[in-house]
Amino acid sequence: MARFTALTIAFCSAVSFLIGAVVSGRTVMPPAPPAAVAAPVRDSPVRTRAAAPLPPGAVNFADVAERINAAVVNIDAASRAGHEGRRRRTGDEPSDGPRELELPRQGSGSGFVIDSQGFILTNFHVIEDADRITVTLADGRAVKGEVVGADPAIDVALIRVTGAGTLPSAPLGNSDELRVGEWVCAIGNPLGYVHSVTVGVVSFIGRKLFDASLDDYIQTDAAINFGNSGGPLINARGEVIGINSAISSRATNIGFAVPINQAVAIIPQLKARGRVSRGFVGLILTDITPDLQRSLGLSVSRGALVQDVSSDSPAERAGLKPYDVILAVDGRSVFTNDELIRDISGRQPGTIARLELLRDGRRQTSQVKLTERPGLDGPRDVSGARPASPPAGNDPPLGLIVRDLDPGFARRMEIPIAIQGVVVMRVDPAGAAFVPAMRRGFVIMEINRQPVRSVSDYQRLVAAARTGDALAFYGYDPSVGQRGFVLATVDTR
Repeated sequence: MARFTALTIAFCSAVSFLIGAVVSGRTVMPPAPPAAVAAPVRDSPVRTRAAAPLPPGAVNFADVAERINAAVVNIDAASRAGHEGRRRRTGDEPSDGPRELELPRQGSGSGFVIDSQGFILTNFHVIEDADRITVTLADGRAVKGEVVGADPAIDVALIRVTGAGTLPSAPLGNSDELRVGEWVCAIGNPLGYVHSVTVGVVSFIGRKLFDASLDDYIQTDAAINFGNSGGPLINARGEVIGINSAISSRATNIGFAVPINQAVAIIPQLKARGRVSRGFVGLILTDITPDLQRSLGLSVSRGALVQDVSSDSPAERAGLKPYDVILAVDGRSVFTNDELIRDISGRQPGTIARLELLRDGRRQTSQVKLTERPGLDGPRDVSGARPASPPAGNDPPLGLIVRDLDPGFARRMEIPIAIQGVVVMRVDPAGAAFVPAMRRGFVIMEINRQPVRSVSDYQRLVAAARTGDALAFYGYDPSVGQRGFVLATVDTR
């Protein structure tokens, strides 16, 4: 009876409370838990939301991208006409026709700042043969970039921008600590979509693509497209562990990055000499597998097995032969041929390497004097690009080829009779006064308010321009049917 009475009283109290709440018009809500309290909003022109709580161990690439994005840059590389086309690392074939040799080339890629002095890492193929490099910073400023050095062998280049103030830099990680399956993200400018972020995992470590002796690519399924080249591959801690470099032409989710440790190792040489010198012995090597060990009757299961010896190489002069198994270099054990190659490549030409090897079941030593590793395609200058050709006598002034405005062209383009001047027939993107607004077909009527009536007038006026001069081209644009100015600053002669 007592229990029934207590339940009746509690039920009546609850009903009375609800009726009172409805009558008073108030809605009663339970208090919010402490985790629901919003974080303070930062003083920023961009509205940000409080980060949603993540489960333990989850990766928040939103924070990673926010920290690294400011260090990622866009790189535009332009070359004058006359450079020979080469096969790029995307697997594309050069054009079979003459256009590859006759027309200027302009391409773009990505890069990232590695210190406050303005040094930027990117791919060699991004700036290959470039006569003019424009770096667009994360804040929108466009500055001129200079090649400090390049290493075509591993597709890495170091460029520098000056006069841009203190720049945010990306922290560099340790690519040797990477594991397959680890989360990574890529930041770059694929297809011109600047500062795009994609996420994936490390699919493979040590992939061979172009040069089996040096390649050590990180394979990832984070989306990498044209324009991502040179951008950073970043781990979950927000550290750069690779330089996005190549993609598979047969799949959309297979990309490759140069390990950051491989790039960092050559930076001192790039800064000091503009190129990389590597030791060379002239051996074709392979690893010892159980089948090889059994079939050749080898007493060891590790080392680098010599398959062939290059003619007139340090290895041939030192007496190395096929079937030799190299077990150590200067007392350090060798387990795979990759280890031996990295060791030799890291030494300077002219140094002596003491090899311990197994030949016909007997151990012996051999002294090898290293030479310079052969280049990819002939001698290069200190910048890693092809040696510059002497300036041609008919180089177009300021990168513009113009001709007199004739009645036939004026009639076809519906140019008013009152318009007089010269017509721009070609624009060299690497020209000394190149600006995107100058386009083919533009009729130059005046330069700095001086009338232009003929090609000789144009040549006389631009010949007087000096480095740093600002030029105002006033003329008529047939594509829009309007007159206007195109401004340019001469930054080189």
